[in-house]
Amino acid sequence: MTLKSDLRLLLKPYYFINILISLSYIVSKRIPFICHYVFGQMECELDGRETEILFFLIIVIMIRTRKAGSVTMINYLTSSFVYTKAANLILWFYADFRMGILFAVLFILCGLILPEPTYKGPENIIYLRGATGLQEELRDSRITWLVAFYTAWNPACVNFAPIFSQLSAEFALENFKFGKVDIGRYPDAAAKYRINDSSTSRQLPTLILFKNGKEVERRPHSDHKGKLVKFLFSTDNVKAAFDLNNVFKDCKNNPVKKKDKRSLKAE
Repeated sequence: MTLKSDLRLLLKPYYFINILISLSYIVSKRIPFICHYVFGQMECELDGRETEILFFLIIVIMIRTRKAGSVTMINYLTSSFVYTKAANLILWFYADFRMGILFAVLFILCGLILPEPTYKGPENIIYLRGATGLQEELRDSRITWLVAFYTAWNPACVNFAPIFSQLSAEFALENFKFGKVDIGRYPDAAAKYRINDSSTSRQLPTLILFKNGKEVERRPHSDHKGKLVKFLFSTDNVKAAFDLNNVFKDCKNNPVKKKDKRSLKAE
């Protein structure tokens, strides 16, 4: 299902046009008809400098997409578009200054006219105001919480946002809630739950499962030596790591009674 949805997304103008722009130089240089017309060359081959630039681009994309926590084809494409377009800009300027200017204008227009599509599906998420807001919610020990700690600027958090929204729509109950805390706005939450919120952090996003008001599971987590264990935030991985199916089943079979909620509010 994930592959099918990714393929459908590729038909959206943002992805389709960005793919064309990212491949523009190689396609122009390798197809004889276009190559003869654009470059005025009889032999349509990449020279040594062009090959070096493209090889360096591949290395950069591999490193950056790994750091961004990309786990789907769309994530990889989105993470790589900036680098591929920048490399094409260099290549076009290298080939012809006028073509470089034309590509730069196209580059800018694409960014202004075609913003990246955002998730617009159903979600059942409560946005919490830092550590204080979360602690107030955790006072009700009958409610299980799955909380995502994130920042708005981190690529891995951006990639994970639609996955968390879909999980919340699928599993949220009155006594099993999904919450999010922006630790960029509320650094007190990062300090309280020991999450590194720096630009080089490998703990973004962090998911924590709370039962009876206490933390019982988190990802990514540290091993017995204190070393952070890498975690790929895919839908299946999150379901397995937090045993969401069984958590959902237990919560559904043990709903919070109305009289319990009234007594808690009185307290």
